[in-house]
Amino acid sequence: MPNPAKNPAWQHLDRDATRAAQGRRLHRYLRDCVLPFSLHYKNLFAEHGLAAGDIRTVDDLKKIPFTSKEDLLPTEDNPRRTLDFVLKPEPAALSRRPSVILRALLRGKARVRDELDREWRPVFMTSTTGRSTEPVPFLYTQHDIAHLGLGSGRIVEIGGVQREERMINMFPFAPHLAFWYMYYSGLDRNIFALATGGGKVMGTEGNLRAITKLKPQVLVSMPTFLYHVLQQAVEQKLRIEGLRILVLGGDKVPDGTRRKLGALCEQLGSPGVRIMATYGFTEAKFAWTECPIVPGTEPPGYHLYADQGIIEVIDPETGEPQPDGVGGEIVWTPLDQRGTVVLRYRTGDRIEKGITWDPCPCCGRRLPRLVGKISRVSDVHSLRFQKIKGTIVDFNELERALDDLPGLGAWQIELRKAHDDPLALDEINVHVTTTGDASAGHLDHAIRELLHAHFEVTPNKIVTHTAEEMRALQKVGVALKEQKVVDNRPSGSGPGREAGDVHRSTP
Repeated sequence: MPNPAKNPAWQHLDRDATRAAQGRRLHRYLRDCVLPFSLHYKNLFAEHGLAAGDIRTVDDLKKIPFTSKEDLLPTEDNPRRTLDFVLKPEPAALSRRPSVILRALLRGKARVRDELDREWRPVFMTSTTGRSTEPVPFLYTQHDIAHLGLGSGRIVEIGGVQREERMINMFPFAPHLAFWYMYYSGLDRNIFALATGGGKVMGTEGNLRAITKLKPQVLVSMPTFLYHVLQQAVEQKLRIEGLRILVLGGDKVPDGTRRKLGALCEQLGSPGVRIMATYGFTEAKFAWTECPIVPGTEPPGYHLYADQGIIEVIDPETGEPQPDGVGGEIVWTPLDQRGTVVLRYRTGDRIEKGITWDPCPCCGRRLPRLVGKISRVSDVHSLRFQKIKGTIVDFNELERALDDLPGLGAWQIELRKAHDDPLALDEINVHVTTTGDASAGHLDHAIRELLHAHFEVTPNKIVTHTAEEMRALQKVGVALKEQKVVDNRPSGSGPGREAGDVHRSTP
């Protein structure tokens, strides 16, 4: 399969050629890497009577059982269960391979031994957030770290970032994919990039100082944190000119959020800024991006570099693959990873319009794209506001609706139990800040009307705050991810979502 980093023609292959190449690489990957060296998949394939020879095309993927988060979690019998997913070759097994023997003859045994060690020995780790379950570590070898740079470099490439431009990465410093993915993007493309570590490391003021001194063209951040940074810059009457692109990840990016960020940039002296939303997750070790677009433009979808892995969209009920253009649950299979490897991983994320192979309307690339809004199944909950029955609330749609509401700045939803009694009815409070000329009274009415009409929910309280108070409520610069939904119900009375457990941990 061609290396897209060295062969730009890869970006223009048609669907059939791409899927044929993916099928060949999938077969070789299973045969040479996964099945010999993954304890979990060696046992799984044996249990189902499968061998690498049974998987030769993308369509053959459906023969492989799904993997889910639950498969990775420790059990009483196997507390280090995640290590069963790590590729662990025996040195003797590698040394017997004809290709390794030939390399040793041509380059010398010591050099080849070092190359194999760098390819297979884990030296780095990221982790899931662990907000709703145990954190799950994902191990990387030097081989995987090189792919971090390749994948994140493509985000820079699609954004059209030039080598003379400067980038500030404000993702929080932690063993999570978002920070490290964009850390390696600058190194891969030889672009100056400062990683501030986000609010927990330098604070809002420290990030503002870095922006005003370095005058970057590109800002990389979680959207909520970036909103607070830019809002504070406006409050301080700063000038931040020359911003060209905002790269956003780790959170949903509704149209309303895009417009608010664009408006703040314009007030600061950077009109016409373009926004790139990204999608990724720890288990993939990759992230994908849209083309940069002006706020108010229809997002073109996330470009999938098909040499990295295979994205399937399945019917979440039946598990059957969906036709192109039909929405469903996103499933991931890598094609060239070492360290921790998961096959046919069910993300729990649903893509609204599925996959398209049409040329991108923005850049013309014929890469497959995920199109439409991405939502999490776990963000749909039954809340007991009535004595007779519960009310189903889709927090994916609720957040988008609030972000799109004119006059509403930052906000937070707080879930409580009446009188803090675990057996009482649920209560919902909405904490808000206003923007522009919107009054607190007008905003109160608009929020109540919106929640009642579209979600059959009547908030118990709507509390207006200053920007500083809202930053404290959302724990800006304190929590790893700013908290837009907080569940303060007594333990055991609700679905058990901790504060902030609403979004994918993505770049």
